[in-house]
Amino acid sequence: MFQGYYLPQSVKEALDILANHKGQASIIGGGTDIVLDIQEGKKKCAAFIDVSQIPELQAIEEVDGYLRLGAAVTHAQANRSALVQKTAPILAEACSKVGSLQIRNIATLVGNVVNGQPAADAAVALAALGAKALIEDGKGQREAMVEELYADVGKSLIDPTKEIVTALLVPVQKKGQGSAFIRLDQRKALALPMLNVAVVVQLDEKGECFEWVRIIMAPVGPGPVRSLKGEGLLAGAATSREAIFQAANAAVTEANPRSSALRGSREYRLDVLPILVKRALEVAVTRAKKTDGREG
Repeated sequence: MFQGYYLPQSVKEALDILANHKGQASIIGGGTDIVLDIQEGKKKCAAFIDVSQIPELQAIEEVDGYLRLGAAVTHAQANRSALVQKTAPILAEACSKVGSLQIRNIATLVGNVVNGQPAADAAVALAALGAKALIEDGKGQREAMVEELYADVGKSLIDPTKEIVTALLVPVQKKGQGSAFIRLDQRKALALPMLNVAVVVQLDEKGECFEWVRIIMAPVGPGPVRSLKGEGLLAGAATSREAIFQAANAAVTEANPRSSALRGSREYRLDVLPILVKRALEVAVTRAKKTDGREG
């Protein structure tokens, strides 16, 4: 039986309420996913602890080379933020693709991660950016890479009945870096994508070779999948079409999509995926060169 709805004004107060409910209450931000899960009988919860009104969790700021996004920041806020657009442009872009305007106004980036859906747009962009989550449980704070928080499809290693993700830390974009986010979805559909790809590249001083690359693909595994093979092929390689083509094809070997009536067959998505990776890498390289003033 549902017993309560709490609006704490501090992280400590929220953690105290969690502890008092002994696993029967859950942290929520926007609640756009968990409310539906409870209605459908997928999850059980006696009380909600809504952290959206905690002042310290509402901030978007740059701190020590990181973009810091509080747990109450919504997709709409991140998309509109001039600071996010400047320091992590693909995050702003990915946030614009989430659901409808009404959903973006309520759903939070942290909720996108904690819900554990592998194709959640903001979470895929965060993984490509090398974002970290700050997690508190009343006993201390720990950090974890966003890409490492997935236990299985729809299952997170974060337990919202015992702990809170207070913020996300995203390395700010630097000179010589470029990024891209590409989404394949059904026309006029407000649903999770058939495929999405996010990449970040760092070019050398001349803009002729890759120093490093991060390639994230979804939904092709239990969480956003990082292509270590594709990244390895590009490290130190020239920014040529051939190198990008080889990396895109290598990335597909690490993908394991399932056939889905909504998202298409496994075979179709494996055919399309290298094209998306290739396009994302090409766009990221072009943008990286622009950050150094070499183009445009």
